[in-house]
Amino acid sequence: MDHYIKKISLVSPLPDGFKEIILGAGCFWGVERKFYDLPGVYLTSTGYCGGLTKNPSYEEVCSGETGHAEVIKVIYDPELIDFEDLLIVFWECHDPTQGMRQGNDIGTQYRSLIVCSSEKDVEVAKISKEKYQSVLRDNRFGEITTEILKNKEYFLAEEYHQQYLAKNPNGYCGIGGTNCSFPKE
Repeated sequence: MDHYIKKISLVSPLPDGFKEIILGAGCFWGVERKFYDLPGVYLTSTGYCGGLTKNPSYEEVCSGETGHAEVIKVIYDPELIDFEDLLIVFWECHDPTQGMRQGNDIGTQYRSLIVCSSEKDVEVAKISKEKYQSVLRDNRFGEITTEILKNKEYFLAEEYHQQYLAKNPNGYCGIGGTNCSFPKE
């Protein structure tokens, strides 16, 4: 299966020097669209992560019984885009205070989630969470519910979910941010 826009295999090995991050911020269609055109992002894909079921189907994830969230995997060149810049896009593209939902999308599969591949990235993600929490608090939002984990297995979603909004420009996208900008340093 190839990326619809980039024509690169979604299961190709990680290029030398590149890194990956898995992000859940609600319905994966809209979240993926926020990332696949960013300079320095090599490849994106939609999938499932954070649960217990091996290789779940979309229907199984939607049942709420797998424990998985709808996520995207972002493979990027750290020489061209910083991990922190990816986190800023993540925080600003959804409301991380909503728990098991994003807007009208309700269920465990829509929860906010960051899965890192190194302990250093976990620490950077936690620091960015604290920074954004401060901004949200100042704007009368609740506590961030985002889970930050390390090395959870990622399962590729079905082909029809990959780059869905590129294939279906008028398709549904329920994600929306808080209109709070990540703090500039």
